[in-house]
Amino acid sequence: MNYAIVGFGKVGQALAHAFARKDIDVIVTSRRPPEVLAPQARMIGPKVVAKSLRNALEADTIILAVPFAEHREVAKALPSWKGKTVIDATNTFGVPPEELDGLPSSAFVAKAFTGAKLVKGFNHLIAATLAGDPIVEGGHRVVFLSSDNEDATAPVATLAKQLGFAPINLGKLNEGGALVHARGRTWGQLIFQDLLKKEP
Repeated sequence: MNYAIVGFGKVGQALAHAFARKDIDVIVTSRRPPEVLAPQARMIGPKVVAKSLRNALEADTIILAVPFAEHREVAKALPSWKGKTVIDATNTFGVPPEELDGLPSSAFVAKAFTGAKLVKGFNHLIAATLAGDPIVEGGHRVVFLSSDNEDATAPVATLAKQLGFAPINLGKLNEGGALVHARGRTWGQLIFQDLLKKEP
């Protein structure tokens, strides 16, 4: 598997730090040219490489770390997303629920990424926590995952483990996944639950 992070703001950079900490190759991209991103990418780690959006989207697994409103623009970059896994790390806090056609936010995002396997994940940790070592206080930071495609969740859970997190599968987007979806100005119920402690 190869990975790309689309979006290089606070969350995108935090995710890049997570990859760099475990020495895992990752491409980063944003609306800015790759040569503008490259110095920051190099500072994060040698395995973090800035590329154009077109080149980044050659990766198997795309982590969507852009503001929610920009997801459609990213989706337009490929005519079909078949064969791709999209990890939706966006949040819709402040977005009126009526703008989502009554769907959980990731189900709404999935409509734009035709053919992709979409997994909600890495969205509930604030950037500073996401960037830090996930092994803390005798436990592991949690990554909640949800998807309507069962085949897609397992490899994303494997990635989360490789990055040092404790993945927890919440099931389908409109069931357990709703627990980490913001609705309007209300955060999901699990949004600030982020630590899985080992039994003594």
